[in-house]
Amino acid sequence: MGGSKPPTRPWARPVVVTMPAEIDVTNAARIGGELSLAIADGAGIVVADMTDTTFCNSSGMSMLVQGHRQAAANGAELRLVVPSAAVLRALKLVRMDSLLPIYPSLDAALSPEAAPEPDLPPPVPAAAGAGRGLS
Repeated sequence: MGGSKPPTRPWARPVVVTMPAEIDVTNAARIGGELSLAIADGAGIVVADMTDTTFCNSSGMSMLVQGHRQAAANGAELRLVVPSAAVLRALKLVRMDSLLPIYPSLDAALSPEAAPEPDLPPPVPAAAGAGRGLS
């Protein structure tokens, strides 16, 4: 997750919004409305549960960005649950993982110590002179 995390309202219970199997232009506005309502109702944390989602196109991703912006403007946090490798790959391709925290399960997203899955650590640079036959 990139950037600083906006302060959230710790007293507000998390709200889970279940996403459908496919998110595209035919349903993105409706789903965005559900997220928007949860944020407007004062939730400190809104979890978009994409456990059953197997497809999310640019309309869905745009809706998630709008949800993130609304949440940040309201002192809330939007979290994603994305266990599907295909959906996760698509979200990472457009760097959504640097904008929104992404969790592998709903339990992980709702835990009090919730932290998104860390990326792989950066490679450790080889020691100077290593592999050159220097003794």
